[in-house]
Amino acid sequence: MNKQRILQKAEANEEMTVAEIRAYQKMVKPQKHVYGKYGSMAKQYLEEHNIGKLMSLAGNLPEYLHGVDKRAGELYDVMYAQLSKMDEYKRTGDYMVDVQRESAIQKIIEEAILSQIVYETE
Repeated sequence: MNKQRILQKAEANEEMTVAEIRAYQKMVKPQKHVYGKYGSMAKQYLEEHNIGKLMSLAGNLPEYLHGVDKRAGELYDVMYAQLSKMDEYKRTGDYMVDVQRESAIQKIIEEAILSQIVYETE
């Protein structure tokens, strides 16, 4: 089997034999995208609750989901810098109090990321 002929048949949507289909699948492996936490959450949300937006993103879905991860990271950095300067979240030197404050900061940031970026409805 000629590899170029198989690729031409696939591009032209010509009929292919089972052997040609298997050869084509070995030649052209699907590209697998790996997303971060928030990109994965956004993808799951779109699949379960916003099929229309998922369909409209069809070819641009990987870029959109990578953008979600990037925006989430940027928002995390900005909010962490702002919140860590506030008196109620500054470090005290007491380990347990500092852990509780750090946890509170992360919870606030997580809620903001989920509502503003992951579950946005625009």
